[in-house]
Amino acid sequence: MSPSFAVNSVPSSPLIQKASQSRRADQLLQQGNQQYQAGKLEAALKSWQAAQLQYQQLQDRQGEASVLANIGATYAMMERYREAVTTLETLLPIAQALNLTRIAAEAQGSLGLAYGSLDNYSQAITAHRSAGKLMRALGDRQGLGQVLLNLGNSFEAVGDYDSAKSAYEQSLKLAQQTSDRPGEAIAQSNLGALYANLGQYDDAIAALERGLSLAKATGNQSSQASTLINLGAVYHSQQEVEKALGYYQQSLAIAQQTQQRQRQVEALGSLGIAYADKGDYPKALKFLQQGLNLAKSLDSPQLEGKTLNNLGHTLLEAGRLTEAETQLRAAIKLLDGIRPGLSDTYKISIFDTQVQTYNLLQQVLIAAKQPEAALEISEQGRARAFVELLSRRVSQQSHQKSVKSDESRLTIDQLKQIARQQNATLVEYAIVFDDDFKFQGKQRGREQDLYIWVVNPSGQISFRQVDLKPLWQQDLTLSQLVNAGRCLNGSPACDRLIQSVISKAVNRNKQLTFPETPLPTHSTDPHPDDEKNIALQRLHSLLIEPIADLLPTNPNTRIIFIPQESLFLVPFPALQDEKGQYLIQRHTILSSPAIQVLALTHQQRQQARKSRQASPLVVGNPVMPVVSVAPGQPPEQLSPLPNAEEEAHKVAQLLNTVAITGSQATKISIKQKLPQAQIIHLATHGLLEYGSQGDYVSLEGIGVPGAIALAPSGDDNGLLTASEILDLQLQAELVVLSACETGRGRITGDGVVGLSRAFISAGVPSVVVSLWAVPDDATAQLMVAFYQNLQQHSDKAQALRQAMLATMNDHPSPFDWAAFTLVGEAQ
Repeated sequence: MSPSFAVNSVPSSPLIQKASQSRRADQLLQQGNQQYQAGKLEAALKSWQAAQLQYQQLQDRQGEASVLANIGATYAMMERYREAVTTLETLLPIAQALNLTRIAAEAQGSLGLAYGSLDNYSQAITAHRSAGKLMRALGDRQGLGQVLLNLGNSFEAVGDYDSAKSAYEQSLKLAQQTSDRPGEAIAQSNLGALYANLGQYDDAIAALERGLSLAKATGNQSSQASTLINLGAVYHSQQEVEKALGYYQQSLAIAQQTQQRQRQVEALGSLGIAYADKGDYPKALKFLQQGLNLAKSLDSPQLEGKTLNNLGHTLLEAGRLTEAETQLRAAIKLLDGIRPGLSDTYKISIFDTQVQTYNLLQQVLIAAKQPEAALEISEQGRARAFVELLSRRVSQQSHQKSVKSDESRLTIDQLKQIARQQNATLVEYAIVFDDDFKFQGKQRGREQDLYIWVVNPSGQISFRQVDLKPLWQQDLTLSQLVNAGRCLNGSPACDRLIQSVISKAVNRNKQLTFPETPLPTHSTDPHPDDEKNIALQRLHSLLIEPIADLLPTNPNTRIIFIPQESLFLVPFPALQDEKGQYLIQRHTILSSPAIQVLALTHQQRQQARKSRQASPLVVGNPVMPVVSVAPGQPPEQLSPLPNAEEEAHKVAQLLNTVAITGSQATKISIKQKLPQAQIIHLATHGLLEYGSQGDYVSLEGIGVPGAIALAPSGDDNGLLTASEILDLQLQAELVVLSACETGRGRITGDGVVGLSRAFISAGVPSVVVSLWAVPDDATAQLMVAFYQNLQQHSDKAQALRQAMLATMNDHPSPFDWAAFTLVGEAQ
């Protein structure tokens, strides 16, 4: 369940001013001003509307602009947001035509608030940015601080926490410099809520208590109500339910007294989940239903959806599964409606704040013994932005109508058809998180259960469930095991991680106590190679053994893994059974972020084969650029890769082309060649973090992480970023990124956002990427073997498997051969 975190906005007040053109119009304007100051908002609106008619008749556009500004701001203050939008959009062209900068700035600010309250965050961000530019032009630092605060609210709403934090901090600084104590109170409260979303509870409480003190000192009841909710939510998250109840009740009382409907919804919802935690379901449902009824009057899908989510969770706990399913499906429908209109990156980030609802509905359906319906929801709840982006690109190439978000949900019959089309066994994982954990923003609790669906090529669906709670007894999580399983390079950091996992997994008698599948015992001085395999063996017991009887016995029959969350980083080829055999020795493996993505990459493959093909493009060891490889780090030149150059020449020879290396492999030239290439092989450095957070983003929003190092030229730094790749239109059948960590990126509910996603979105149906910093020499051997096998048969997954098996003979450690994975199509 989700405790409500409230963000407080700074409303634009009506402009109390006089436009001396008509005595009657002026009188109505002043009358409205007086009524507004007396708190008679409805009467003020009527007076201003009458004044507007008078000014229109006189063709006094400045007077009309003044009145419209008052009307729009008051509508926003009264939570009548659609009327506010209509009024302010009428006002803005008038204000701009007359160069009424102050009125335009205030109007843009009010418009941003209205759009944000209607969950139209793309428009809200645009309006707040426009308001900020106008405030800066006016030299109004206090006004700029208020705009930044509201801009931060919109960033936080779409899950862009880094930009939100930056905006709040800048707003707080301006409020302190201009002695804007009400603005300072709100900035402190919103920062506190953001800290809580990030799990920084001590910082959250400190900021919230400062904000509450300032709000009380300035008499700002709206800020008090929101801050009290936030304080309650922090204590609620720390299992101090009674303390949380006290804060929620105080907030509700203030919100009711001041008729703040949004705050009332948030307080009622928080009270509801608090009483649900106490096991008082009748009282919990009463509060939640009250909040839902009020939320519907606000025309806010996000607020209503969150309330429905909490209502569904409470009904699940109360054992009322049918009612829980109804509420959660309604919540998903509302949440799905928020994402259209957002940029791809914001569709990804906002989904990370919504994924819990899809997770809950899966739990309800599994409890109701409907595993196939749960698989539908599992698919619906992953790679949504990726599917929309990919569908749009595929449709553009085929000149068909693109699929909208609400039209892209696959039925069970369609999922079965994809398995038949792929002629592969599909394995989809879904992680269920700790039910007692209070979701906040993008945070997740410990992994509680693992759902696994297996869809065989005939379309038969099987379901298995794995209990992950025994790991808690050893102070372990699935994510920790994944990290240990891919930490194979023998570095001191890896050794410390592996030793930590071993120490948690071994009791005082040095007997491994992992549940379900026993592992070999170790002496007090276990062999180092055995140590590294412990996590791989444990992951095999959790991820593979529960479904081993459902997997194909023919090693050439493909298995397509559909991971989730941390499982995207699992080196599936290296998972090891109790006999010491690696998974790649028994199966042909590839992966995809969602089953529906497979259907789209299949269409891409068909289109790529119809298009005119050119020669392959092979790049190796370009002159390396000078870059900051991580935020805050000084620039340095990336190290040369002589084995990558040798690899490129060998691969080029196999593909009957010439490798481009050294100073010839400039970003400009390679970028021009990419759209015409049939096969693209890039043997160079991959940068995981470049273009992500930290020094690489501003208030403009989230970047797309990942870059490929190519030779610089002129003012070009030589880095081909994931964002630039997204903008390309490629026809290649295969891209091989023979570089470090090219399969990694930002792990989201939409999958891995990075280089692999960028290339697939740009039109490539099959991408080979790596999960860690691969060794230069072993990688060169593996890649040559891959292309040699690919010439013998067209199945890329089988070619990669055979290359791994061949490399394993000379380089036994999984670190040397197991990093690469094929994403997308096998043929």
